[in-house]
Amino acid sequence: MLRLVGLSVAVAFALAVPLVASAGPVDDVHTSEHARGAEHAGEAAGRGSGTHEHEGGADERAGGADGASSGLGDPKAGAADERDAGDAGVVEDTADSRMLLDLGIATAARCGPELTSPDGIEAQTCVLTRGEETWARTYYRNATGRELSSVLSVMAPGGRTVRVHCAVGAEDEPGACETPRERMRGERGAYSAVAEFAAPDGRGPLLLRSGSNSALP
Repeated sequence: MLRLVGLSVAVAFALAVPLVASAGPVDDVHTSEHARGAEHAGEAAGRGSGTHEHEGGADERAGGADGASSGLGDPKAGAADERDAGDAGVVEDTADSRMLLDLGIATAARCGPELTSPDGIEAQTCVLTRGEETWARTYYRNATGRELSSVLSVMAPGGRTVRVHCAVGAEDEPGACETPRERMRGERGAYSAVAEFAAPDGRGPLLLRSGSNSALP
């Protein structure tokens, strides 16, 4: 009986651990082997602002704000590609995300709330900063029983955006998708990120939209 009670407590605790907190140090997060690239958009050599896309990412967990529109890569979501990032230790309070994350030393994370869709997708999206580098990462868990795809976008100052496409496995395990790291332009709070989850190749309706919340004024 005691063993069953202990097991129940352990399971309850595991379910209560936020996606980001359970990911561990930033550099220890396993990146997705199925990430396809990244799309970059923005200030291209004197051509003003735009959007660039790249196919790529990293398996981890993340989340933000949900949505109910159809299709992936909503232009309004914005995007900004960045790569793997290093350790983190400082986390800013944003929406329901008020906790210190064991992401490592000298890395700041601004995260939106952890969201769950009726289909069984959990996600939390963050903008990470370490030194002069910044990038976006979305932590997720896919309990739908089928493979999905995600589009992670980062919006930077000056209208520059970067978008990465990541494959989301059907295993009910924590994972993550992230953009490449980029040299920070302007203030850290001027960056925001949005992740969208749908069927592979954007077929079918949008299942979940997770954001880091709006950029700070």
